[in-house]
Amino acid sequence: MAAQNAFNTILKTLEKPDGGEFGKYYCLPALNDPRIDKLPYCIKILLESAIRNCDEFQVKSKDVEKIIDWENTSPKQVEIPFMPARVLLQDATGVPAVVDLACMRDAMNKLGGDSNKINPLVPVDLVIDHSVQVDVAGSEDAVQANMELEFQRNKERFAFLKWGSNAFDNMLVVPPGLGIVHQFQGREKESHTVTDDELGLAWTQNTYLHTTMIDGLGVAGWGVGGIEAEAAMLGQPMSMVLPGVVGFKLLGKLRDDVTATDLVLTVTQMLRKHGVVGKFVEFYGEGMGELSLADRATIANMSPDYGATMGFFPVDHLTLQYLQLTGRSDETPQIEKVYSSYLELKLEDVEPCISGPKRPHDRVPLQEMKADWHACLDNRVGFKGFAIPKESQNKVAKFSFHGTPAELRHGDVVIAAITSCTNTSNPSVMLGAAVAAKKACELGLEVKPWIKTSLAPGSGVVTRYLQKSGLQKYLNQLGFHIVGYGCTTCIGNSGDIDESVASAISENDMVAAAVLSGNRNFEGRVHPLTRANYLASPPLVVAYSLAGTVDIDFEKEPIGKGKDGKEIFFRDIWPSSEEVANVVQSSLLPDMFKATYQAITKGNPMWNELSVPSSNLYAWDSTSTYNHEPPYFKDMTMSPPGPHRVKDAYCLLNFGDSITTDHVSPAGSIHKDSPAAKFLLEHGVDRRDFNSYGSRRGNDEVMARGTFANIRLVNKLLEGEVGPKTIHIPTGEKLSVYDAAMRYNTAGQDTIILAGAEYGSGSSRDWAAKGPMMLGIKAVIAKSFEQIHRSNLVGMGIIPLCFKPGDDADTLGLTGHERYTINLPNSVSEIRPGQDVTVATDTSKSFSCTVRFDTEVELAYFNHGGILQYVIRNLIGSKQ
Repeated sequence: MAAQNAFNTILKTLEKPDGGEFGKYYCLPALNDPRIDKLPYCIKILLESAIRNCDEFQVKSKDVEKIIDWENTSPKQVEIPFMPARVLLQDATGVPAVVDLACMRDAMNKLGGDSNKINPLVPVDLVIDHSVQVDVAGSEDAVQANMELEFQRNKERFAFLKWGSNAFDNMLVVPPGLGIVHQFQGREKESHTVTDDELGLAWTQNTYLHTTMIDGLGVAGWGVGGIEAEAAMLGQPMSMVLPGVVGFKLLGKLRDDVTATDLVLTVTQMLRKHGVVGKFVEFYGEGMGELSLADRATIANMSPDYGATMGFFPVDHLTLQYLQLTGRSDETPQIEKVYSSYLELKLEDVEPCISGPKRPHDRVPLQEMKADWHACLDNRVGFKGFAIPKESQNKVAKFSFHGTPAELRHGDVVIAAITSCTNTSNPSVMLGAAVAAKKACELGLEVKPWIKTSLAPGSGVVTRYLQKSGLQKYLNQLGFHIVGYGCTTCIGNSGDIDESVASAISENDMVAAAVLSGNRNFEGRVHPLTRANYLASPPLVVAYSLAGTVDIDFEKEPIGKGKDGKEIFFRDIWPSSEEVANVVQSSLLPDMFKATYQAITKGNPMWNELSVPSSNLYAWDSTSTYNHEPPYFKDMTMSPPGPHRVKDAYCLLNFGDSITTDHVSPAGSIHKDSPAAKFLLEHGVDRRDFNSYGSRRGNDEVMARGTFANIRLVNKLLEGEVGPKTIHIPTGEKLSVYDAAMRYNTAGQDTIILAGAEYGSGSSRDWAAKGPMMLGIKAVIAKSFEQIHRSNLVGMGIIPLCFKPGDDADTLGLTGHERYTINLPNSVSEIRPGQDVTVATDTSKSFSCTVRFDTEVELAYFNHGGILQYVIRNLIGSKQ
């Protein structure tokens, strides 16, 4: 049982200058421990949280000592508990989370427990921002039209979320159309560097899940899977390995022609190369003072893309200035700390760049883009290659666009989108894009009509300052009308492109391009028909839309011809930093933030009209294709099942490096020939109403069929063929991944996956673990894992194994046609985090792997068959 906090002796009162008090806080200097002064700021946040929650039950004094001794303990894979102050969700993660909570209430009832214990104990904010699609673009009424279509498609799931907001305490649901979770909730409104509870106890804010942008504000937050978030909501401490911290020193100042996007793409490449998976990154140095809060947030938000748990900027005078700007009611010296490793970047060395065509960290300097593009056409199929034969590289696909002759070449842009949390949070790059648009319009430049252009800002604040600046009209003139307030193109909600363009691409096998100001460009994510996807700053999105191709040298080639027939170059439209700064200064006002926040309480008329039941238990509709009771707790008893054996398992899929969560569980459109499409058609859903995988995450039957359904999947068992299929080893048949998995399940045969490095990189997507579990996959053997996905696999009862250094499937001579037996002990008491086990095959090849259960708590999850089962048994058995 919980005991009195052992650190109450350092509980101090924070007094107001004019009398009274702000509240109480745990004063770290009062510990008089010299080790604390050397701790990175982000580790001090973990320390403060551990001290505040120290009850000798869930958080113990010895956990506090581990954190204080971070310099010695962090290299040793030491486990600590972490109690978050808050959980933040977007709807693509929130719907399955609420489905799980509803299902857990049912399971509690069946097992004789109190279903009301399934209730968030920490504040949960759920922002509906991943449902809007760019159905209508290039139109003044695009926002309203897209929202109406959004409600038509998603009315059922919206009603479910509204039910959840009433059925569960401590849960706020922000209706659609008000902003993106990262920006609107995380950075503009909800993030405070210090917060307080109802007892007047103050603490440094630590919040997590899908809000890494707020790390730029000095608030610690990181992404986890939805299933981990559910456990945290229910009062379970998050078990984590005390992380190493990479100190990233910033020096100097950015050049005049460089944007925050160029900086973040450079940082992403550097950190990926350095290797920061499972680590914190803390930025420091004199150059940090040259970066605005928006620039810092842009860097922080890309942490999943450079692989770190978080990229943290400690509080300084700029943070305090930002709190004032955004309506919050002031200098912190930069003290060099001790870090696990160090990186350094001179900001003046950053140059304009983009990243692609398939990964965020494949940065290309702008001046090298044309050469890099032609190399991609030549290279074999891979992250930097399309293998287009030389004789086909100059192919021209002619077509008719609404009666107008048109043509496409390899590299031509068909989607240009200013979208996503990363950049639409940053006034400098957004107003920079608007200034570029103004210059282009004044020179007479136009965007080709078949390029789908869109602007999806993170919140209404962007609209307010674009309108006040008088620049929105120029973006409109180029087709960048506002289409909605949500994550659109970056998450795969780019909508359809014109049928004539789609046919020209498909019939001629063209490598069409998308350019977007997002943070993700994995294969098959942006749009099924754009094989080349480049991340770029908003001003560069405008530039590439005008050029109409990524096959261009901006320095030497014109981007178009003006109204007088004169060639116009990139430099003619590029805004100077002084021009942008002047517009920002005159257009961005604190009242804009306050007015936007007030819209939350008013809601949305369509949302307000939704009628939902008031019951605490959800009435499942067996015919629903959106919300379905998942099978996780079927036949569950109070006795943990213990470790499961993996014997004579077949290899379902054999992968190379960098398989992302988008490959495992796509978020975008549902292909017409997929198992998920077949399921929906059989249940009376018209193709036009398929919606996306992201919107169907409340239905396990759709999502299981959508697992490994990415159209760009490269499976070595197919020997070069690209697509969501595999070989059923016993028969040699080529089947969809889902059909092959069901064939194995019916026969009672286990399956595993072989993979290379960085398995599960990208978004913290819980269905990338739930889906494989439902396909019957028992283990994943990889060279390395992205930390969040590895923990998600454990949370769903799947064994993550790492090849020993220097080994992989190829070096060991594994083809994937073998059968695999994993010699894991039968008793969980005999398994240790990080221990080695032997994997034997039916071809007499055996090899050693490391079991990636990283903490004792993860072993407990595995023993219970998953994290949710562990939580239910724990809550039923608890006397609290």
